[in-house]
Amino acid sequence: MAGTIDIVCNLFTPQEVENGQTGLDEEFKAQIRMPEEIRGGVTIENYLGRMDRAGIERSLLVSVRAGDINIKGGFEIPYERVHEVCQAHPDRFSGLAGIDPFRGMQGVRDLEQAVKEYGFVGAHLYPHWCGLPPDHAKYYPFYTKCAELDVPIMMQVGHNLIYSRSRRLPSVGRPICLDQVAIDFPELKLIGIHIGVPWTDEMISMCWKHENVYTAGDAYAPKYWPKSFVHYANSYGREKVMFGTDWPVIDPERGVAEVDELGFREESKQLLMRDNALRVFKLPGA
Repeated sequence: MAGTIDIVCNLFTPQEVENGQTGLDEEFKAQIRMPEEIRGGVTIENYLGRMDRAGIERSLLVSVRAGDINIKGGFEIPYERVHEVCQAHPDRFSGLAGIDPFRGMQGVRDLEQAVKEYGFVGAHLYPHWCGLPPDHAKYYPFYTKCAELDVPIMMQVGHNLIYSRSRRLPSVGRPICLDQVAIDFPELKLIGIHIGVPWTDEMISMCWKHENVYTAGDAYAPKYWPKSFVHYANSYGREKVMFGTDWPVIDPERGVAEVDELGFREESKQLLMRDNALRVFKLPGA
């Protein structure tokens, strides 16, 4: 199998940490047992070494838009910053355009620019930062634009933890909320990331019902993936599941190594770790 594709990766360099562009406080870093030596950030060069050791060929970098930036705790990583990293390493990174529904049509125009001018391969949404479920009307102009541009949009589904004690976010992203969106946009590729915990079976049901709904095993170490999720990825859902780390939450070397220990069939593993992502995001080598 050629290199793995990590579909969920965050910029976590000293620059983003210093600028407060991660949304993670020290308590959360301790909760996920992040090694102390990386809590101040990891350079791009260091991270490329981690990718190499893990056998990851390409990572999709999120230009995070974490809710309304006019509200305390809201933040963003500019599209230009992610584009800069992707341009420096075009064979290793591709960009994802973060969505902030409170920017209205300017946000829609930003999304179009990111795809057409910056070469971003999809969009990314954090419903909990917006306090709005995935089927809320404010997202519909963005879904429409993604469908028009023929790019997928991923979003966190399931609960969310307390990333920062200064702003506790509601868990608004139940996977069942994708049902109406998929009905209204049957051609739009929707990806429910973070497995959907604690509603994993609900996420699986959405993938089973709708031909263009997918999911990803990211943000949770593979050794802790629910049994139903592993079974789905290894059997009748093998064309619907992709691999991600949500770095810096999961170290890429750990993530890949733990997938190797889950006993996947070779065909299922190839689809999970590479082929599904190549097809859905239309990446080089698809």
